[in-house]
Amino acid sequence: MFVQDVMTPDPVTVRTDSSVKEALTLLARYDVTSLPVVDAAGKIRGVVSEADLIRESVARDTRVQEMIRKDPEVTRPRTVEEVFTPHAVTVRIRDDLADAVDVMTSTMVKSLPVVDNDDRVVGIVSRSDVVRLLARADDVIQAELDEMLRSLGHSDWLVEVHDGVVDVSGPAAENDREIARLAARTVPGVVEVHVD
Repeated sequence: MFVQDVMTPDPVTVRTDSSVKEALTLLARYDVTSLPVVDAAGKIRGVVSEADLIRESVARDTRVQEMIRKDPEVTRPRTVEEVFTPHAVTVRIRDDLADAVDVMTSTMVKSLPVVDNDDRVVGIVSRSDVVRLLARADDVIQAELDEMLRSLGHSDWLVEVHDGVVDVSGPAAENDREIARLAARTVPGVVEVHVD
């Protein structure tokens, strides 16, 4: 499966001159954990995350202290440029989703900007996108695969799906079994394929 099959197209982005407050508002409004930072042409400059934006934004509460003391004056960041992470880890639309998942699970990165050949942001893929994909109902996966096989001229093949695992019965020739395997692997939510 390709990244483009799961990504959210046209994600919310910010520029380096956007205010920290504006970026925080976008995170809250769209319920996302990070935003791609782009230039005027939409090319990736980096990423700004929740952690980047809140790191120095919460003042200490003086009520916690037993006695009044003067904390040093802290200059709070005002723009995204002051806190964003340059050199974002990105993926392309035709990258294998499994590779994107490897990156997200082996690092602290929760989402990856998806860029085109000119490094313009065209989407974003997140861990939650993958969770939604894997959580698709078995009957929906089965219906989609049945329709796909029918369109390929194999309406006589029997498809059963349990917990994302697909069992296809009917293909007699090795070529047909391979068609069934390849077709099933393109259906979102399929985690494993068995062909009898």
